[in-house]
Amino acid sequence: MGTRHRKIRKLRGSRSHGWGQVKGHRSHPGGRGKAGLMKYKWSWTVKYDPDHFTKPSLNPPNRIIVKKWINVGDLDGLFLHSQSSDPIDLEKLGYEKLLGSGSVKGSYELLVNSFTKQAQTKVEKAGGKISSRS
Repeated sequence: MGTRHRKIRKLRGSRSHGWGQVKGHRSHPGGRGKAGLMKYKWSWTVKYDPDHFTKPSLNPPNRIIVKKWINVGDLDGLFLHSQSSDPIDLEKLGYEKLLGSGSVKGSYELLVNSFTKQAQTKVEKAGGKISSRS
């Protein structure tokens, strides 16, 4: 198509170039990016991005994250038929913490880095003993 037949040539001088009012075909009618999130896009913000204006949560640099743990209720399934009188080292088995969920029937002597008070009372009530590594 020749340049002289193009629409833009025919609309030169017509102000709106066929898009109605002057504001009819602007490139970014709502603004660019996150513009207006506290003004005319507030309902969108509340629905889809409610945490946009909140502070980031506290992220302490030296926090201790327990990656693998075991519950007291799982001890019977793992060690009920173990014959050795040596204490069971949970850290060597890959567990970092002993939690108190469930019930225990056997009496076990356990070595573990950390444990909860509830886990300690349940193991001692069953006749066992927990000792900490640290």
